[in-house]
Amino acid sequence: MSPTGVGIIGVGGWASQSHIPVITASPDYALRAVSTSRRTSAAAAGERLGVAAYHDHRELLAHPGIELVVVAARVTQHVDLIEDALKAGKGVYSEWPLANGLAQATRLAELARTTRARTVVGLQGRFAPEVRYARDLIRDGYVGEVLGTTMVGSGMVWGGRVATRQQAYWFDNTAGATLLTSAVLHALDPLHTILGEFASVTANLVVSRKEATVVEDGSTIAVTAPDQVGLVGTLESGAAASVFYRGGASRGDNFRWEINGTDGDLVLTAGWGNVQVAQLTLAGGRNPDTTVMPLEVPSRYTSEVPAGLAGTPADGVARLYDNLARGLPVPDFEHALTRHRLIDAIERSSASGSRVVLAERE
Repeated sequence: MSPTGVGIIGVGGWASQSHIPVITASPDYALRAVSTSRRTSAAAAGERLGVAAYHDHRELLAHPGIELVVVAARVTQHVDLIEDALKAGKGVYSEWPLANGLAQATRLAELARTTRARTVVGLQGRFAPEVRYARDLIRDGYVGEVLGTTMVGSGMVWGGRVATRQQAYWFDNTAGATLLTSAVLHALDPLHTILGEFASVTANLVVSRKEATVVEDGSTIAVTAPDQVGLVGTLESGAAASVFYRGGASRGDNFRWEINGTDGDLVLTAGWGNVQVAQLTLAGGRNPDTTVMPLEVPSRYTSEVPAGLAGTPADGVARLYDNLARGLPVPDFEHALTRHRLIDAIERSSASGSRVVLAERE
């Protein structure tokens, strides 16, 4: 079979670190064009990558060799770019978040249904070998009945400093790329993949830092996005769940996730709080163990990544692309819509100070 032709809209830092290395290394895909909003940056990217380059995304969408469009632009641009791609008859891989708010996500999911397009959303944390192995251990009874789970992490950004003014939009609650919508949801998606969805949730979103310093020029910016996210809920299984994420980095643990059951415990940790790019370690213990010990992940969970990409920011993205090429399940726009509904429930709970029911338990 011929490779799937890919066009990328937005070839900044993340696309250059993840999508482009994966597409270049994979026989299943071929990069055919790129697009940026400026003529000079588009030309430079096209020359560097040896592909067609456009400063108007509509020209990229008209390229006959493109079947899959990757949208890696800012979240505030997603709805227009994705709508145009779907209407052009293309498949779409959208970086997460899919959209800026539930209304936009609903609109895009409805359009994808109408066009019957192949859609993908970049929630790749679920494909980490440690996450998949933990899922199978739990399925096979390693911990017995799951009683509860606790996750604590750091957003790594959303602290008191930001490197450049160009990145300041992360601190704007109206721009769609916040601690909650990005780091927390990237962590919650693996949690729900393994343990099931929230039946109900109570949330507390706090803006503890009112301003942040821009390192490149020493200026300050106002902070309106919550930098402390606390969630307590009950999963559909009846297990309890507690999640706390803080902005910035901790001098302690930046990611620790425990899954506790009647017969054993699993612990996933990392030095980096962004689960979608973190290098996780998995430990476990069960009766009669008195502590957890490192668990070696079998090689069958680690074989999908092209040489040189394992352990890089492209690792999880490579696993997602591999599943897509093989016709295996990947998070799509319908799945993204469920995650945007969760974000909406969290925000409503925090605003009202009350528990929000997402699904009735039998």
